[in-house]
This record gives sequence, C-alpha cells and structure tokens, in this order.
Amino acid sequence: MDLTRVVDFVKTELKDEKTGHDFYHGQRVAHLASKLYLKDEPGAHQDSRMVAIIQTAGYLHDTIDEKICPDPSRVLAEIEALLAEMAFTELEIKDILFTMQHMSFSKNIEHHYQLPLSGQYVQDADRIESLGAMGIARAFTYGGAHGNVIYDPQIKPAKLTSHAQYRKHTETTINHFYEKLFKLEQLMNTVGGQKEAHQRTEYMRDFVNKFMQEWEV
Repeated sequence: MDLTRVVDFVKTELKDEKTGHDFYHGQRVAHLASKLYLKDEPGAHQDSRMVAIIQTAGYLHDTIDEKICPDPSRVLAEIEALLAEMAFTELEIKDILFTMQHMSFSKNIEHHYQLPLSGQYVQDADRIESLGAMGIARAFTYGGAHGNVIYDPQIKPAKLTSHAQYRKHTETTINHFYEKLFKLEQLMNTVGGQKEAHQRTEYMRDFVNKFMQEWEV
C-alpha cells in the first residue's frame, strides 16, 4: 500500500516539532517496527497489509501525543477520515487508532493496555527509540526543550505511580534514565524487540556510568 498521504500528513502535523518527536522519529519507528515484525515472522512479506498497518501507526503515533499536540481529538478525526479514504478496513482503522491512543508509557503506568499484534511492534519500536545512542540524544533534547537540568544530586529519582504524577513531577534528564528508560527493556512485547532493547540498554547504562564518573571528578 502506498503510504505517501500518511507521510505527508505527519510532515505537516509535526513540521515545528523540536523535542525529539518529529517526523524522522515517526519514520524510524515505522521502519523499525516493520523490520522487527518481518524478522520475527519469516513467512511475512514487506508488501503485506500487516506491514502497512504497522508502518501507518508508526508514522502517525506522535501526531496525537499530548506533549506536543494541542488538539488530539481534531487530529484523530482527520486521521480516521484519511485512513478510510486510503481503503483501510474498519477493523484496521480501529487497531491503528487504538494503538496510537494506548501505546504510550504514561498511559500504561496505572493500567496495562493489551495492544493488537501490530500495535505491539509499534510500541516496542517507539520504546526502543528511547534507548541506545538515539535514546540518549532524544532524552537530552527533550529535557533541554522543557527546561530540565541535566542532573542534580539533591533531586532523587521518583517512583512513578500515575499518568498525572509522571507529567508533573520534578525531573532531571539523568533521573529520567532511572525512572523510565532503564525499565523499558522489561516491557517489550516481542522477541525482536527484547533483543534490540537489551543491546541498546547496555549501551545506555555504559553512558550513564561514564557520566556519573565524570560528574564526580
């Protein structure tokens, strides 16, 4: 399926995004999610409907993110109409929209949502994007954009208990690694996601260890 209209929609919606949730992040999530799926399912093929569903949700997922979208309801309505025009079925549209609305880390702090298989790959790919070299770059970009300090030994990592607390608590970028990023490896849904997350988490742990050594100098 040709996803040009989806790509163009995301480019327009996220054209001013500068916190690490831009079009290129969505593109990487779409490509990584489908790559993980194809690797886990040897009989699957690149042109399948499943790959189209995975890539569509991957591209679109941050266009309704509350951190960067002032009107998610408006965007969701436009996406639903767009997907219908592109001949996605009602069930396929339902799966894509459900994934987008329930895949975020914050939405799953208090309640774990069971995503469709396509959504599990998208969720894994999005979380993997928070790990490794890319994850480090995105963490500091986001922290800087929101005025968070890099590190403060007087501010201890928080135990996250709710969506509201996660959004409002005092945070440093280094604390974010302990509060969320180091935990993502254990939350992967898929075999491919688990392997990639482990590799990237190890890289990230090495970075934080080195950071702390240099901080203490």
